[in-house]
Order: sequence, then C-alpha cells, then structure tokens
Amino acid sequence: MGIFSRFLPKRKPVEIKNNVPKEKEEIRKTFGVYCHSHHNTSGSKLCPKCTALLTTVMTKISRCPYGITKPICERCDRPCFGTKQTKEFRSIMQSTQKKMFLRHPILAFKHKMKSWGVDYAKHEQEKKQAAKAKARSKK
Repeated sequence: MGIFSRFLPKRKPVEIKNNVPKEKEEIRKTFGVYCHSHHNTSGSKLCPKCTALLTTVMTKISRCPYGITKPICERCDRPCFGTKQTKEFRSIMQSTQKKMFLRHPILAFKHKMKSWGVDYAKHEQEKKQAAKAKARSKK
C-alpha cells in the first residue's frame, strides 16, 4: 500500500463549520413568525416579551459550552437557558414549525435535516454504548 499511496487522492482535513450564525438567523426568523402571528406585531419589530427572550437566547448561544460545533438548540441535552426560558423557547420553536415551512421553506427544511442528524447521532452513540456494555458483561 505504501508504494501506491502517492497515486491515491490526498485526504482533506476535516473542516469544522461554525453553525452559530446560521442557528441565530433561524431562531431570529422563527421568533419573528411566532410574534407576528401570536402578538400581532409587524415588520422586524417584536413584542417586549419576545424581544427579551430572544436577547437572552442570542446571548446564551454565543456562550454555548459546545462552541462552534454546537447541535441545534431545540435538540440540545444541556440547554443554556433557565428551565422556564427553555420551556418557552422550545414551545415557540415547536408551535412555529408549520408556519416556517410556509414562510421560509428552505430554511425550515434544512433545520429539520439538522434535527434528524442530531437524532441519528444520538441513536448511533446509544448503540455504541450498548455494544460496549454488552462486551463488558461478557467478560
């Protein structure tokens, strides 16, 4: 294999993408859709309650312990916000899913794909842990 390795294509180093700016944009648009439909706001303005929660969410995302490789906040195991704010945030994100598919279909579809990716990664991780536990029990 050593002789022919120079003919093989060189492996590119793994690129780590910064997911934070896209995540912030998705959340900002979702909050806009939610606030416009529930609190009768218009344009780029949000009601004070939504503005306060959005500001908290944006601040906490910037300080996420996962850094730039963070999973989507909706599926995170360790939410950065308090319990009450996490419930509010997740309810906003879940209640706006259908409207996001109508107003921002590509963005919503990409977000759904990321969500499936997180679910798949968790499933694979659980499978590996179960295999390790089974191997330990056989010893």
